[in-house]
Amino acid sequence: MYKVTNPATGTVIEEFPTATDVQIAEAIEQAHRGYLSWKETPVETRAKIVQRVAEVFKERTDELAAIITQEMGKRIEESKGELGTVFEIFSYYAQNGQTLMADEPLEIQGGNAVIQKRPVGVILGIMPWNYPYYQVARFVAPNLMLGNTILLKHASNCPKSAAAIVSVLREAGVPEDAYINIYASNQQIASALADKRIQGVSLTGSERAGSAVAAEAGRNLKKVVLELGGSDPMVILDSDDLDKTVNIAVASRMGNMGQACNAPKRMIVMADIYDEFVEKLTEKMAAFAPGDPSDPSTTLAPLSSVSAADEVVRQIEEAVEQGATLRTGGYRIDRPGAYVQPAVLTDVTSEMAAYHEEVFGPAAIVFRASSEEEAVELANDTEFGLGSGVFSADPERARRVGDQIEAGMVYINQAGGSQADLPFGGIKRSGVGRELGPLGMDEFMNKKVVRL
Repeated sequence: MYKVTNPATGTVIEEFPTATDVQIAEAIEQAHRGYLSWKETPVETRAKIVQRVAEVFKERTDELAAIITQEMGKRIEESKGELGTVFEIFSYYAQNGQTLMADEPLEIQGGNAVIQKRPVGVILGIMPWNYPYYQVARFVAPNLMLGNTILLKHASNCPKSAAAIVSVLREAGVPEDAYINIYASNQQIASALADKRIQGVSLTGSERAGSAVAAEAGRNLKKVVLELGGSDPMVILDSDDLDKTVNIAVASRMGNMGQACNAPKRMIVMADIYDEFVEKLTEKMAAFAPGDPSDPSTTLAPLSSVSAADEVVRQIEEAVEQGATLRTGGYRIDRPGAYVQPAVLTDVTSEMAAYHEEVFGPAAIVFRASSEEEAVELANDTEFGLGSGVFSADPERARRVGDQIEAGMVYINQAGGSQADLPFGGIKRSGVGRELGPLGMDEFMNKKVVRL
């Protein structure tokens, strides 16, 4: 069952029935028929429609932001900010899609060739709850522009925003059979991946979900893109303004209440500034106070669900039991809803589960490093490899260390984030493939070689 449960109150707002097997079969056929016509729609027409999608998202910002604040507890200002990013993503592909899809001449031995960039068919998207519009946008925008059609399964706690996305796309002129929302079960998704009309699947979510979908996709020889977990390092080598650096650390860790795959979950700080950094970080993290996420003045919103909050607290308590030091927070706040007081953990060692796991909530783990070599070793000692950040008053020093970090993304003297024209993705257990930027259109593209 898909249902909206307000995580600030625990109240069930609305329920949506899971699709029947017949409805899923009809959706696949409809999306396939849609592909046959959508791919023939002039690219200029597709670009105008995709640009109009961006504009409708912007025009309906207040309405759409309120939905996800109620659905998954995001602070209202962050909800509006997410919609700003959605506008940028659809605009980027509308304005640059034709160039990214242009045929590519290729000089070869004994003649010439051309690489034609073409759509492949129906693509299945499996999207998470933490960024209900943004995650969908970065998958949908390039594929609609390219000429693919989409079946979209959203998270079970985001059915209202899933329906709102359909409404936006219809208003913008996207054909009904080019984008279809399905309230599907996991078993129905497994069955759908076996259908020959579906050409690929993109999933953003947990390692467990990614592994299951990748196995099913592999069994059926389907292309897969996975954006999974992360335990991103933030390496602080030195600072000529430690207060500013701490503010960046807090803001980036606490964005979306810590429920971001590419948030800096492990802060690796050089020994000479470690104590002062931890003191300032702890003071900042302790200052967050809970409130209604729909109130713009609120600084601490709930997590997405009570179960999510309980899991974060369990991980923190387990770390303390195993010998870590809890500097502040780490407990469920005594009020209705899924609120957790932000935590700072130190003295975490490789024998502890918290050293290896992703803590998906308002908690920062801080490590002391005595040298650049040790900082790099700590940064890379993880099964994840999504993003990272390196900070130093000497940009060349930061760049030198950043070049040694094993991750899909490295940010120098800035917090990791996301923007429409910058590729996003990771390595190791953080996933495969890239979204956004010029690489975002390549994943579900037939790069057809024509020998001249």
